[in-house]
Amino acid sequence: MKIAVPRETAEGEARVALTPQSAAQLIADGNQVLVEKSAGEASFIDDAAYREAGATIVEDADGLYRDADMVLRVARPSEAEVGQLREGQVLVGTLGTLSNPKLAQALADRKVTAISMDLIPRITRAQSMDSLSSQSTVAGYKAVLIAAERLPKFMPLLTTAAGTVRPARVLVFGAG
Repeated sequence: MKIAVPRETAEGEARVALTPQSAAQLIADGNQVLVEKSAGEASFIDDAAYREAGATIVEDADGLYRDADMVLRVARPSEAEVGQLREGQVLVGTLGTLSNPKLAQALADRKVTAISMDLIPRITRAQSMDSLSSQSTVAGYKAVLIAAERLPKFMPLLTTAAGTVRPARVLVFGAG
């Protein structure tokens, strides 16, 4: 099977759908992995790491979509990217199809099999595939770092020979 990893095009998206380590596992299982040039750049993964894992670097998205049996993404595809998918391909990612029925219909019209990872139930049996929990953990951690950077005082208790700075008090809102 040819598994493709395109560069994410959503504004502000820095994640990549597949690491070189996971690519190596898929290749060891007999699959061919195609990675769009610079797909991992925003995640600080260069093309050389994918090459070392055995993946093939593809120069443009057109060739990537044309040759793939399965496409792995993080974010939902744009309309143009949906247009590149062909009948019989499998698309896997956090597609948000419940909040975007037009996307679900467009994928169905193109006869693409779509697996929306955000719809995997959060149960013990499916825990290894639960993308919502893992990505929410990352987002929550990052939110605290961003808040700490913007807070006009120190976050931690700081005691030095010059004195003590009391820690900031914050209230975190969240659901999950």
